[in-house]
Amino acid sequence: MHELWPAWPLFSAFLMAAFVLAVTPGPGVFYIVTRSLLQGRRFGLASVAGVALGNLGNAIGASLGLAAVLAVSSVAFTAIKYAGALYLVYLGIQAIRAPRAQMTAVAPKAASLKRIFRDGFVVALLNPKTALFFAAFLPQFMSARAPSVLQSIALGSVFVAVAAITDTAYALTAGTIAPALARAGGVRSVGRYITGGAFIGLGVFTALAGSRSGK
Repeated sequence: MHELWPAWPLFSAFLMAAFVLAVTPGPGVFYIVTRSLLQGRRFGLASVAGVALGNLGNAIGASLGLAAVLAVSSVAFTAIKYAGALYLVYLGIQAIRAPRAQMTAVAPKAASLKRIFRDGFVVALLNPKTALFFAAFLPQFMSARAPSVLQSIALGSVFVAVAAITDTAYALTAGTIAPALARAGGVRSVGRYITGGAFIGLGVFTALAGSRSGK
């Protein structure tokens, strides 16, 4: 069972690479920071949990062969990519339409936190490039002496954990400066437009991004 993990020199290289890749801003980080800035730490941490679960789903999907299907089927890849882009646009429209009180960091409700968690999960899960990334990245640190599926899931879980730590740092940092932004003149009144425009822009960027290159 010890062969499930690579030798320490290779595993340490994996951890360093995972940290560098995880700390690099992407759609998930963008989602987390936006939620934290406009709605506070609790919402930011809820989005971290949702994004982590979505990333774990992609890691498991890559281990079970979903990435191979996405790599050879342009229809499947495009369908999932546009579904994710449309969902981001939907989140942006919902943010713009939301009452002003919902865009502050005051007294968030449990149901709202559940919705933020769900949205983060869907945003991360509906990113086919994540599954392809896991399929390309993880085999570099796997051994032929252990079951590939188990190794892939184990290493993918470690990567998700590392990403969750760096995402939490992003959320706490953004949440810390959120009150100062809220006190700034006009921030609360335009916050929903900032959030909505950011998500719509990210959705458009996702839809127009290259088909299979990049993260």
